[in-house]
Amino acid sequence: MIIGIPSEIKTGEARVAMVPSNIEAMVGKGVKVMMQTGAGVSAGYLDAEYVSVGATFTDDRAKIFATADIVVQVQSFGANNENSDADLAMLRDGQLIIGMMDPLASPEAARAVARSGASALALELVPRISRAQSMDVLSSMATLAGYKAVLMAAAAAPRIFPMLMTAAGTLAPARVLVMGVGVAGLQACATAKRLGAVVEAYDVRPAAREQIISVGAKPIELDLDTGESEGSGGYAKQQGEDFLVRQRELMTAVVAQQDVIITTAAVPGSKSPILVTEDMVVAMKSGSVIVDLAAERGGNCALTEQGKTVHSHGVTIIGPENVPATLAFHASQMYGKNIQTLLELILDDEGNLAIDHSDEIVAGTLVAHAGDVPHTHIRKLLDLPALEVKSESVDESTTD
Repeated sequence: MIIGIPSEIKTGEARVAMVPSNIEAMVGKGVKVMMQTGAGVSAGYLDAEYVSVGATFTDDRAKIFATADIVVQVQSFGANNENSDADLAMLRDGQLIIGMMDPLASPEAARAVARSGASALALELVPRISRAQSMDVLSSMATLAGYKAVLMAAAAAPRIFPMLMTAAGTLAPARVLVMGVGVAGLQACATAKRLGAVVEAYDVRPAAREQIISVGAKPIELDLDTGESEGSGGYAKQQGEDFLVRQRELMTAVVAQQDVIITTAAVPGSKSPILVTEDMVVAMKSGSVIVDLAAERGGNCALTEQGKTVHSHGVTIIGPENVPATLAFHASQMYGKNIQTLLELILDDEGNLAIDHSDEIVAGTLVAHAGDVPHTHIRKLLDLPALEVKSESVDESTTD
């Protein structure tokens, strides 16, 4: 069994799919690992570190795709719609691709991989069950994004976060509002609190209240019907426009008091909801900062521009892209552990591929296999007919 790790080629992607400790674990199972020269350098992992644990290297990217039984990437087909066509053309029948593929927003990538005869596991679809927590790349990367968002806000703000009592007077702490309290939001709350800010947080899901309190923040409670706010897997469900209009009205007074706002509200596969309107930005204090972690999905602020920092109405609005890649060393470490755990699920004790299609994790992430798209929801997005469910025959002689 050969695992291939090509260099990441999407612009701005500094992570690597596996770090040396992950390679060591795989080699210990009898698996061979072939990497593209320099694949880990941008993340802070030198080729020599990989060689010391048993990896081999090649300058030839095509050789990796031609040789590897499993190709592991960070931004694979779908997630990388920028320059992955050449890689797609190199896929072969029976090969397995593992990586982030943005399948809900780019379902066509699953069909393209299926046409090649290769199989694909899209890591964004790892089910949120206890057994799969160590494979959950979305949570891993969101943790880092939430942390970094606070640092970005602190660097851009004209005030400090903690209260200071000095001979020159007392400096009031910054007020920070986190909107959307999933994994990224909770980490943002905790980081801002550690820096000494007064932290408040809002999430449409009622269940988020206890989580907000657990990280030392104060929950913002609005007079809204939130009974249908949470969908499957604990993600926020997309809300109707009437709900969003009322939400914005109630939030305007809250927003006006803040020095920093960090927005993280995203609905998988959909455009991010507008939580901060231009009128709300106008109401904010001069010098306030908004860091919009939903910028890649259109943004939670009406004035956000993806990949840019905008100054409007005296407010700095930051719309970062691929925040985890700015913390590539630890992002790769976390991502690599997620990958290693998944590989340990689908490889047997001898290091051979042994995919159990009845396993909930495999079934939930498998988007291409045997020339078809087996994932029910991705098939719907592609307008493909539902797969026939094979009924098991019943031996009537054994029934009551």
